[in-house]
Amino acid sequence: MGETTWLDATAQAGLVRRGEISPRELAEAAIARIEAVNPKLDAVIRTRFDAARREAEGDLPDGPFRGVPILFKDLGCTVEGEPTAFGLGPLRDLAFPVTSYLAEQFRAAGFIPLGRTNVPELGTTVTTEPRSFPPARNPWDPGHSTGGSSGGSAAAVAAGMVAVAHANDGGGSIRIPASECGLVGLKPTRGRVSQGPLVGEAWAGGTIDGAVTRTVRDAAGVLDVISKPMPGDPYYAPPLPHPLAREVGADPGRLRIGVLGRPGLADYLDDPQCRVAVARTARLLESLGHHVEESAPAAMFEEEILRHFNAIIAADVEATMQAFEMLLGRPIGEDEIEPRNVAYRRAGRELGAVAYLDSRAWFGMWARRMADWWNGHDLLLTPTLGAPPPQLGWFTAAGPEQEGSRIASFIPYTAQFNMTGQPAISLPLHWTPGGLPVGVQLVAAYGREDMLIRVASQLEQAAPWSERHPPVHA
Repeated sequence: MGETTWLDATAQAGLVRRGEISPRELAEAAIARIEAVNPKLDAVIRTRFDAARREAEGDLPDGPFRGVPILFKDLGCTVEGEPTAFGLGPLRDLAFPVTSYLAEQFRAAGFIPLGRTNVPELGTTVTTEPRSFPPARNPWDPGHSTGGSSGGSAAAVAAGMVAVAHANDGGGSIRIPASECGLVGLKPTRGRVSQGPLVGEAWAGGTIDGAVTRTVRDAAGVLDVISKPMPGDPYYAPPLPHPLAREVGADPGRLRIGVLGRPGLADYLDDPQCRVAVARTARLLESLGHHVEESAPAAMFEEEILRHFNAIIAADVEATMQAFEMLLGRPIGEDEIEPRNVAYRRAGRELGAVAYLDSRAWFGMWARRMADWWNGHDLLLTPTLGAPPPQLGWFTAAGPEQEGSRIASFIPYTAQFNMTGQPAISLPLHWTPGGLPVGVQLVAAYGREDMLIRVASQLEQAAPWSERHPPVHA
């Protein structure tokens, strides 16, 4: 068996297909890497190694990723009979009663899940430092955050434990950890991936599932296999003209790309390294033949966004917690969860139905103001975040009352596109002088993941990142 640590999922699947390696050998290699590296990072919080071995030796579906190990995030992607804690200590040992359509699609593609990755409570913050589990540590510097909420998934992929891990995104939770861990993070278009059978839409349509990967072709291939529309979904994303895997390496043509290098409000972080990352990427795009200019949607930083976004999150947190209490058969006390989620629960209980619907209606009108910009442009280029990965503990260091403002200050560019539903991708195109990753974000018009994949693969070829590995790795 050859070395498979840094092979992407597409390459691993090719080895299995050609008979050069068995699914059991791939699983054993990944299990060994997790056992060796995870104690340093706490990226994986629950394993199912014995079950994975049995599945690897059994009759796996003949999908495009047959035999490839994967990790599921411990938030969503539920499997009947297996615990999914959503970052909550009270749910640590509670077997979930329903298998999600997403888990079924990962399995139908041939993936073999090895365990669950670390998340913040309910995914409501941008760092993976939950109260009930150890903090996930960044393999580029274990004293720094992995981002969140898919922080455990990102740390595991960056450190070489697996080539791909499930992730989801409600305010940036695929793109944020991709940026902080030096990965590719593609947030799909709203409605591209079903959240059934239990959820029609969450966070007013702001949440979507996907993956974190090391290559653009894996990001494309994974979305291809999990984007099957399911009966009863409230809406579907527009069909793509071709499988995204066919868009890798395709000529994007000469695109008109707007650049937003710094936030439009003083309360957002504006680190020079993030501006450098965007400036370098803009020059690279220009050298590849694209028209690049400073331009962005006028509605990008409207001051009302945060108030309405928080109202929607608060309502969803309280509804979700009530559902979990029904599963547990008891209330979950405020002393069992983090202050941030205590505040969301209280706000959710106090929020009236009309106020909630007003927030949803506001986003409907605002999204149209945002979308108008793409009538004259193909892509928007921004930093993914306002700063490089912070040290662990930074978000709560000033006390619970300041946590929310620090979270908001850190993500000037991501949550907007959860609420417009547009696809966006974070690419690892810059590292600080101290060796921390800094991602850049590209945003396309609604339904245009194909354009993102073409340009992302063009950038990957022009400025490859695959040979960069963090100090802590398998």
